[in-house]
Amino acid sequence: MFGADVAARVLGVLTSGPVRSGPFPGLTEREREILDLIAAGRANHEIARCLVLSDKTVRNHVSNIFTKLQVADRAQAIVRAREAGLGHPSP
Repeated sequence: MFGADVAARVLGVLTSGPVRSGPFPGLTEREREILDLIAAGRANHEIARCLVLSDKTVRNHVSNIFTKLQVADRAQAIVRAREAGLGHPSP
């Protein structure tokens, strides 16, 4: 048995979806994947080809990433991503 306050908090946690850990928990998995590729030096068209997405979809994701990270441009996003350990070029 739980009190009403505890029950409400437990219900809130259970219905809020998975808790993301690691860098940038506010980003979706796809956004984190794209940010990693940006930080690795990939251009939008390369990211689109790699992830089998349209260029427009990648541009939308990049825009959302910039908004969520509160950065003005790609260079600032790369700095933030690399500071968090993202962006290591793949062999």
